[in-house]
Amino acid sequence: MDKLIKPLEKISTVISIPGSKSIANRALIAAALANGVSVIKNFPTAEDCKIMIEALRSFGVKVTQNDDTLNIFGNSYSLKAPDHEIFTGNAGTVMRFLASFATLADGITILTGDRRMLERPIFDLTNALSNLGADVETTNGYPPVKIKGRKFKGGTTGIDSSLSSQFLSSILLSSPYAENPVSIFINKDISSRTYIDLTIDVMNAFGVKVDFEKSFFFVDNKLKYKPTEYIIEGDYSSAAYFILAAMILNGEIRLINLKANSKQADSKFLQIAKRMNCKIEEIENGIWVNAKDTKIEALKIDANEFPDLVPVLSILALFADGESKIYNVEHIRYKETDRLKAISNELRKLGAKVIELSDGIVIEPSNSYHGAEVETYNDHRIAMSFAIAGLRIKGIKIKNSECVKKSFPEFWVKFEKLYVN
Repeated sequence: MDKLIKPLEKISTVISIPGSKSIANRALIAAALANGVSVIKNFPTAEDCKIMIEALRSFGVKVTQNDDTLNIFGNSYSLKAPDHEIFTGNAGTVMRFLASFATLADGITILTGDRRMLERPIFDLTNALSNLGADVETTNGYPPVKIKGRKFKGGTTGIDSSLSSQFLSSILLSSPYAENPVSIFINKDISSRTYIDLTIDVMNAFGVKVDFEKSFFFVDNKLKYKPTEYIIEGDYSSAAYFILAAMILNGEIRLINLKANSKQADSKFLQIAKRMNCKIEEIENGIWVNAKDTKIEALKIDANEFPDLVPVLSILALFADGESKIYNVEHIRYKETDRLKAISNELRKLGAKVIELSDGIVIEPSNSYHGAEVETYNDHRIAMSFAIAGLRIKGIKIKNSECVKKSFPEFWVKFEKLYVN
């Protein structure tokens, strides 16, 4: 379904932000391994999270749901490999996290996905797992992945997480249940390092400590996850679109269900907004964004730690006071699509001058943008970011608009609230 975006002159509304899918899928793994019943609240409806729940059920984990509250009946000792292939769609966390999780299940697990998932490399993860005694096979370094369970010996390995921090997160999440303690050395800089901090926070909340320095991580298998009541905080990746809307329209918005002091990578957008004279205030269960005096400055920004913001930052750059450069994000070429190429293609359609770099993008704003049909490449973040651009640029139509269900199924309902002042 295509969606034509109506321009808007001002914003003054309240939006409730759903729980973070990144946190939710980490919490699901920990809860599934904890021996007992965990309760997870404010659980998001993101498609990736639904795929994870169904996958865990196929391993024998009982999961019940009442509205946005889950009960997870974890039992690491009774995990059994499914009698069918697990289809992960294009959900990176599901594919990567389950690759390690499946080493703890009795039997043979096969993980597969859609066409794009089969193009996303996973060798750096499976190679590290093999070094830790796991029996893991790939298809020339790509999914499908075949795992023979009950062979996670532990020990020491190096890992290259320059393509995705999820490789390291995957091993960390399952390491408490290896036969021996796990030590991991980082061979190259980790992309999106803040997501590792998020993984460690979730592990801590479920009772497992991770010892780490800059390039070394250690998990002692004597500590196991404990059944926990856990509340998923609001998702800053989702909130960023509405902060962007306020900024490009010099409006205001109240965002409910957000922590002002969140450790989520995309909460860094608040700092960027503040630098441009946007006022952020903490309110009850959320934040107030006042962008009435915002002046959008040209960006020169290393976005390695918050790569999911690149589409948002690219739209912000359209309305900046000069040429912007967003760099050190080569790894987003391996997301739901090659995001650098996709963003470059679609910005040019609107009339922007764009230089696509190997690891980033340079954007020169224009005085005369025009509408266009925006190809989303089945990428939720492309769809949502360019929808916000349509609030300023007349005639933007978002193709395949339903692709937002991957992370934010309620996006279009929330989006319509922008028109109610």
